[in-house]
Amino acid sequence: MSEGRNIEPSATPEPVAGNYFVSAYPPFSCWQPDQTDRFLQTLETPATPDPFGLYVHIPFCIHRCRYCYYMAHDGRLQEMGDYLSAVEHEFSSYMSKPAMDGRPLSFVYFGGGTPSLLSLSQLERLFGNLQATAPWDAVEEATFECAPRSVTEEKLRFLRAAGITRLSLGVQQLDDTVLRDNDRSHGVDDVLRAYDRVQRVGFDVVNLDLIVGLVGETEQSFFDSLSRIIDLAPDSVTIYQLEIPFNTPLFRSLREDSLESVPADWATKRDRLKRAFVALEQAGYSITTAYSAVRDREKCRFVYQDAQYRGTDLLGIGVSSFSYLGGMHQQNETRLTSYVEALNAGQLPLGRAYELNAAEKWLREFVLQLKLGTVDTAGLCAKYGIDAPDRLSTTLERFRAKGWLTVHADRIALTRAGLLRVDRMIPEFYLPQHRTGRYS
Repeated sequence: MSEGRNIEPSATPEPVAGNYFVSAYPPFSCWQPDQTDRFLQTLETPATPDPFGLYVHIPFCIHRCRYCYYMAHDGRLQEMGDYLSAVEHEFSSYMSKPAMDGRPLSFVYFGGGTPSLLSLSQLERLFGNLQATAPWDAVEEATFECAPRSVTEEKLRFLRAAGITRLSLGVQQLDDTVLRDNDRSHGVDDVLRAYDRVQRVGFDVVNLDLIVGLVGETEQSFFDSLSRIIDLAPDSVTIYQLEIPFNTPLFRSLREDSLESVPADWATKRDRLKRAFVALEQAGYSITTAYSAVRDREKCRFVYQDAQYRGTDLLGIGVSSFSYLGGMHQQNETRLTSYVEALNAGQLPLGRAYELNAAEKWLREFVLQLKLGTVDTAGLCAKYGIDAPDRLSTTLERFRAKGWLTVHADRIALTRAGLLRVDRMIPEFYLPQHRTGRYS
């Protein structure tokens, strides 16, 4: 969910609550249930030879973190077995469709929730069934999200042998007080123990996820955490600015005025992130997106993210998962029981969908690639056979005057100041009919 987006980012105070991070265009609230029939028709068209990616959603958690807005279920771990059966059935159903026939799988992402909560036997079963349905021969990158307390060396060794190349560990910060204030289930010792196990097993890329602006965070606690992260020397560090969607426990605490301390405002979060990027650069990292720093650009190319931003098809399986196939967005049923019941009835668990026209596809890639810092506008125009819309020029000039981007004949490049606020800028480029759309 989010505020309306038809205002200049600096014209009014930035809202404390609401979604900030942009992951799709048009916004999710523009997707409609009556478009799912059209999505089913798309699945019956002959396949192209183009590769696709796979996202697998594991929605279970030990308990819900204070700021979490993802589709996650705590206290329902006994349902994992039935859920995995549904996910496996969904994937095989998709791969039997003409539109998916013979297409190579190029990247895979296991997200949550907490995928690492799965037991070793559940992991063996899930990977075995997925890989039997679609070979991983052409998979360039396979990412698996882990929470520190559910990482065991036995699971890690299986994941490495099964083809996981990129391991992402949800750290948030290395401060026990901050972690406790945000209802994280792990402590600093859990992170260090998990990281040691990950390093012993050895993955091609290890990423550590952080959040700036958490409840209880101070300037000292954040930068002390960052210093310890840099000392660990992971391949990749991702830092997100805390957002407070309306469907989170944190928003409810804000509304009830029951927080022990108020999270940092947006100006403070941007300032800390800016200085964090400088510290990472001084430690030998390169800033590659609005959120990421990597040691080696070539080794740490985040295929899952990069491919989506450039229009590659993504099949999302699992409750509430998002897909982008054949120029259509689709989101699965968001209720766990409805998701499983649909598959048990022999139906795909479709919730809502949206078919993009050529102009919307162009704009989708344009706004998502802004997050990478540079948009190849010449390449986009050649790809879709359309020129950049004239209506963008006013917004581009406004942002150029603020020092947030530069405009070139063949590309748009964000400055560091622009990169730090890119998700606030992006909705300003939306088509008029999409500017008041909410994210969910």
